[in-house]
Formats: sequence, C-alpha cells, structure tokens
Amino acid sequence: MFRSRSRCGCQITDHGLYHLSMAKCICNLSSVSIWGSTVITDKGVVKMISRATSLQHLNIGGTFITDMSLFAIADSCPYLKTIVFQGCPHITENGLVALVKICCKLESINVWGMKVPLDCFIGLLTINPALQIQPKGMLVNDQRVPMWPVF
Repeated sequence: MFRSRSRCGCQITDHGLYHLSMAKCICNLSSVSIWGSTVITDKGVVKMISRATSLQHLNIGGTFITDMSLFAIADSCPYLKTIVFQGCPHITENGLVALVKICCKLESINVWGMKVPLDCFIGLLTINPALQIQPKGMLVNDQRVPMWPVF
C-alpha cells in the first residue's frame, strides 16, 4: 500500500506521482491513499492510475481533482472495490456515473461533503443497486434519506 504523508507535513506532488508510476511494482499496488494532497492535479493522478491497474482501494479525498481523474480511474482500474471522494469539490455527477458504470466490482464510495444533487446518488444505485454510498445511513435501499452531504 502507498500512503501519502500529507498530514505529517509533507505532500506528494504530481512529480512524485509520476515517479511512483514509473516504479516496477506499481502494477501490483492494491491500495493507494493520497488523502489531502491538495497540490496534486489530474495530470499526476492520471499518470499514476494509468499504471496502477490492480488497485482495489483508492482514497483521493481532500484533493482538487476533477472528472478527468475519474474517467482515468474507470478506464484503468477494473478491480476497484472502494473509493473515497470525501471533500472533492470539483467532481461532478458525470464523473461519478462514468465510474460506477465502468467499474463493475465497485462496492463502496464515500461522497461526504460533495456538491452533487440527490438524483445523482439515486442514479448510481440504479446502475449498481449493491453499491454502498458512504457515510452509512445516507441512502438505504428503502429510499429513506435521513441526511445528505449535499450543500
């Protein structure tokens, strides 16, 4: 597993993601967290993701990536099971829908704090009824909506 150390005072950059993408072991990574790395861009994420084809768990929460990264994830990560987008303000409904449509093994997404309409989340469940949308209790299969992270 690769984990960014951004909360400890150092942040990974696009340059660091580029170097990570060149490592021979990148295709064997199953879990990556770049949580809170606000200096990375889609350019770095796309480069890393294009070679990290075994990813099952990805945490890109607290970043400023856009749908461009989601399209790359959908195209490159067929084994993805969980993904965290918590606090990613530039991801839209289009990126989420593409990801859920293409990543058939996706079991769980964390979307806390995202500015996406309620209809989007209902649409994601239409595509993948077994998808767990985090935080728990946001939407259950009986359509109760006690709380949403929509602003």
